[in-house]
Amino acid sequence: MPSHTFSSRPAFLLLFIACTGLLGFGLYLQHAVGLEPCPMCIMQRYAFVGVALVALAAAVHGPGSSGTRLYGGMILLLALTGGGVAARQSWIQRFPPDLAECGPGLEYLLDSFGIAEALPMIFRGAGDCTVIDWSLLGLSIANWSLLCFAAVALVGLWLTLRRDPRRQSFSRGS
Repeated sequence: MPSHTFSSRPAFLLLFIACTGLLGFGLYLQHAVGLEPCPMCIMQRYAFVGVALVALAAAVHGPGSSGTRLYGGMILLLALTGGGVAARQSWIQRFPPDLAECGPGLEYLLDSFGIAEALPMIFRGAGDCTVIDWSLLGLSIANWSLLCFAAVALVGLWLTLRRDPRRQSFSRGS
């Protein structure tokens, strides 16, 4: 038997840190740069929050083999959900529909409704999902989000399918 076994805690902690960093960057773009998130952006944020919370719970818990698979499966599901939204947004940014599907802008909401009525609508997001307000290396926020969700999904898949190192050593006759 090897003298050490792989703990899944560092992988879960790294996922938590990565998702928290992505959420922080999104909030920076919103509040410091002034980019309004659209409803699809908000849904992607929820998925990143979900991944971060599951990863934090798993890092604190330090699960065994079956728990690692369970947490990894939840992370995989959340990443696929968020990735699906990011893929759809990337698609409509590349091929915008004739009518915007994401709802009115913030200024219209505040002018048309009181703050109490507009607040829930603002929380859902007010930007246009088809507009590319920011890009890096030719990729929009939705494109980067899709790449990040793909990476998170791969880690979730790996955590779900990996074999327990203790079982592998016994099967080799160690």
